[in-house]
Amino acid sequence: MRAFGLVLLAVGGLALGVAGAQAQSQDDSDTPKPAPAPAPRAETPPTPPLSWVPKGAAVLQILDKVNARHNERTVRVGEQIQTGPLRIEVQACSVHLPSQPLDATAFLVITDTNNEGVPFRGWMVASQPALSMLQHPVYDVRVTGCR
Repeated sequence: MRAFGLVLLAVGGLALGVAGAQAQSQDDSDTPKPAPAPAPRAETPPTPPLSWVPKGAAVLQILDKVNARHNERTVRVGEQIQTGPLRIEVQACSVHLPSQPLDATAFLVITDTNNEGVPFRGWMVASQPALSMLQHPVYDVRVTGCR
């Protein structure tokens, strides 16, 4: 019986030792571990700012959504055109330098002769037409380039 008690005591001690080790390992997992050091990476040169070069005319694409007709018009800076009830004036047109990504932007003032007010006044960017657009029930106008 005495041998049996020693075996129980030994087994119990092992169980306590195992439980203690598990508790200690759980305590270790709760402590925050330092983040691994980031891998060294090659230095990338900063990208230069994009430069705009003024041009003399804007190329506009005008879509009549009711009749499904579109036309492309070239309008000189400072001039205006009439398309249906829309009067479109180009106040500026610029493109990126040849060494930069191809893009064009124009400052337009668009008025609707049927309605009071100015439905659009601002910059339109060729590469991002949804960024700034005319909201008209019949016509869509977008800049496609500068000349």
